[in-house]
Parts: sequence; C-alpha cells; structure tokens
Amino acid sequence: MRIDDTFTTALTIALGAALGAVVRHVIILGAAPGSTTALTLTFAVNIAGCFAMGLYKPGPLWGTGFLGGLTTYSAISVAAMQSHALTALIIVVLSYATAVAAWLAGDAVRSRRA
Repeated sequence: MRIDDTFTTALTIALGAALGAVVRHVIILGAAPGSTTALTLTFAVNIAGCFAMGLYKPGPLWGTGFLGGLTTYSAISVAAMQSHALTALIIVVLSYATAVAAWLAGDAVRSRRA
C-alpha cells in the first residue's frame, strides 16, 4: 500500500467516524448524562451498530469509520466507573455480550441471504 492510499484511507475512516459520532450524539442528546435513559440508548446504538457491521460487512467509510464512530464503549466504561462494583460488572458484561451477539446475528442474517 502506498503512502497516498494509506492517507486516503485514514481520511475516509476519520470522516466516517466523525459522522458516526455526530449521529450517536444526536440520538443520545435528549437523555440526561449518566441516566438510565442515556445508558439504554447507548446500549441500543451499540447493538444496532454491531448488527449492521455483521449484516453488511461495510468498508472503511461505513464500517470502521461510521459504525466505529457510532458505537461507543467509552460511555459504557464511564457508566460502569460511576456504579457500584456489581452493577459495573453487569454493565460491562452485558455490553460486550450484546455487542458480540448483535454482530453474530447480523452475520447470520447476511449468510442466510447469500
């Protein structure tokens, strides 16, 4: 891969990530930070993004970029850090389990359609 291609790919991913982050922000905007609603919306966005990644297997702009920017695990980490130990463990385990399950479900749907 040439330097031009690497730079172009990096810019493509950055553009997609910026768009994904803005969409996530707009979706969660109405919820109070740290609220159950914000956590629920974050889970929903992560599940939808992981499902879409499995279903479509998109390239750098829409996959690594947009869906990578749309989904967030830093918000899940912050929610876990602000919780009691058992609640934090539940949040982290559920977050990763639902993300993997959503990706596998999307992948299974894509495989059945092929």
